[in-house]
Amino acid sequence: MGSRKRNSAEARKEANKTLYVAKLMNNPTSPRKTRLVADLIRGVDVDKALAILQYNPRESAPKMRKLLLSAIANWQAKNEGARIEDHALYVKQIMVDEGRTMKRMRTAPQGRGYRIRKRSNHITIILGSRTDEMPAATATEENK
Repeated sequence: MGSRKRNSAEARKEANKTLYVAKLMNNPTSPRKTRLVADLIRGVDVDKALAILQYNPRESAPKMRKLLLSAIANWQAKNEGARIEDHALYVKQIMVDEGRTMKRMRTAPQGRGYRIRKRSNHITIILGSRTDEMPAATATEENK
C-alpha cells in the first residue's frame, strides 16, 4: 500500500473512532414507510428522539427505538462512565436502504396471477456528540 493510501486510511480510521453505529438488517417494512419515521428523528437529540419514537403509532417506530437504544449502548461501551447529557448526544445520520424483496403471487381473475412485492429495508443509525464537534467549529472561527 502506498503512503498516500495509508495516510487516508489512517485518517478514516481516526474519524470512525468518534462514530457510534447501530444497524438493523432486513427489517420487514417497506423503506418508504420507514423513511417517514427516520425523517422525524434525523438531527434530533437522543432523549427527544426516544420520546418521539415511543409515542409514534407507525410500525417502524418501536424497531427504530430499539435500534437507537442499541446505538446508545455502543456509545456507552466506548465512553465508560460518561453521561449522555454532558456530551449532548444526537442522531447525526440515519439511513434507510432498500433490502431484500420477496416476490409472491396473488390470485387474479381469469386464471392470472398478480405479483406482490414484500419489501424490506436496512436501517443504520450514527450518533454524534455536539461537544466533540464544537471545538473544531470554534477553531475555524478563530482562524478567520
